[in-house]
Amino acid sequence: MYLAKVYITLKPTVNDPQGLTIKGALHNLGFNSVEDVRAGKYIEVRTRESDLNEAKTQVTAMCHKLLANPVIENYRFELEKTTG
Repeated sequence: MYLAKVYITLKPTVNDPQGLTIKGALHNLGFNSVEDVRAGKYIEVRTRESDLNEAKTQVTAMCHKLLANPVIENYRFELEKTTG
């Protein structure tokens, strides 16, 4: 079994209104040194795959087909071996 920790962020060229809102709120709270904020998603997927390469293949396919929008988002993931 593997636990996939998937991190999804907007590509640098894509506007991030949520990040701008967070930045404004941080400035209002006195955190004036904050220069930029980019918001993203974090998703955990547990899979029963026993082979590391197959787990990588499966998680990559999940990201391409559902979890991330490759047109506007980048993704990366880490795989952690777990026990049943």
